[in-house]
Amino acid sequence: MDFHITQRSVNALKPPPKGSHSRVWYDDELRGFGVRVSEAGVKAFVLNYSIAGRERRYTIGRWPEWSADAARTEARSLRSDIDRGVDPLAEREAARGEDTFAELADRYIDDYAITHKRPKSLYEDRRMLNNIILPKLSSLRISAIKRIDVERLHNSLKETPYQANRVLSLLKKIFACAVDWELRLDNPVRKIKRFHEDKRETWLSGDELQALSNALDDYPEQDASNALRLLIVTGSRPGEVLSAQWPQFNLQRGVWTKPSHHTKQKKEENIPLNPAALLILKRMAQHKTGIHLFPGREGDRQARTTLRNAWRQVCKAAGLATEYQVMGRRGKLLPRWKPNVRVYDLRHTFASHLISRNWSLQLVGKLLGHTQSPTTERYAHIADGALRNVTNDFGEVLVPQKQSKKAKKGEKPRKNMRADSIAGRAPALLEAVPQPRTALRSESGAAL
Repeated sequence: MDFHITQRSVNALKPPPKGSHSRVWYDDELRGFGVRVSEAGVKAFVLNYSIAGRERRYTIGRWPEWSADAARTEARSLRSDIDRGVDPLAEREAARGEDTFAELADRYIDDYAITHKRPKSLYEDRRMLNNIILPKLSSLRISAIKRIDVERLHNSLKETPYQANRVLSLLKKIFACAVDWELRLDNPVRKIKRFHEDKRETWLSGDELQALSNALDDYPEQDASNALRLLIVTGSRPGEVLSAQWPQFNLQRGVWTKPSHHTKQKKEENIPLNPAALLILKRMAQHKTGIHLFPGREGDRQARTTLRNAWRQVCKAAGLATEYQVMGRRGKLLPRWKPNVRVYDLRHTFASHLISRNWSLQLVGKLLGHTQSPTTERYAHIADGALRNVTNDFGEVLVPQKQSKKAKKGEKPRKNMRADSIAGRAPALLEAVPQPRTALRSESGAAL
């Protein structure tokens, strides 16, 4: 009996008698296209086909979720693929065995990030994966993730453009690894536009550094305080200080040898230490317990990885944090504090103050471990005092015309007037800046 699949004809089909198998009603027009009806009355569109000598049945989808017309269109598309030698059922079976994004993320961490990334970058990758990316994408198959999925995730973070762009960069790298590992053919993150980022030019004034130094003195966990002090007086990256080991330091010569695997440029650096840094290190050396300057929670087995909590508390005490509120478990608003500056801004501060005191970009760049001057130029935001000296130099132009040989009776000759004689010499902020308040005390003073 001829049977043409339409919405009406499918709706009219009755379940087969109980105890019998499901029955398939085949279309009279499209070869292999049919409707399977179970004993329970469940109806689904199927396509029977033969490929490589094997008879196979592909389930398109259930009715009424799939309409008869939509199922017919899909069946024609599948039949076209089959005629070209493509086995749609084999592709579906392969997809079911395909790794999820969560499994790809694990492989990225194990096979790439741990080997090629610095500890701080590895920490940030794990944080973004666990807190932002995996809650959205973890269960999706690798090949199922489309550009629109990544764009939606990126757009959901538009209130924090820096974070959004870091997430986008991480996803781009993960999918680049997936392409290299032949887990998918394309990178869905390519050509997704990043959010605009205003340049972060925050750096601390002399007064703010003094307030920070006072807060470091009062902070109960002096191990963290010492790490922050070293960041202030050396301008090093946080990861370099936290991962530092005692064998890297020659306190007699005053040199810190940073190994290549701890530096961003992947090359060994020999950095001279100023008196403030040496004083901090010598006092720390009297109480060292292992190879790491700053041991982690598990003792000296590994180095400390973050200063997040310490930095929040110190900034709060120094007046460098903004209060906000969160809702507690009992429905009560609780105060929280967000630092106005980042730990990394201590590095920016170190460079900016040195440049404002007329040290060359080349020399400051060497202290920072930069290999190119343009990298250092982003730190050259000259301090207010230095800018004032520059504009005051215009006073040289204001030299009055030569006085008449004979001054008028009772009139004193005018003196050349320069702006710096009016405003006074700007204080040399950096003379006390590189050394925390405690670093300037005598050996008998309060411990760092």
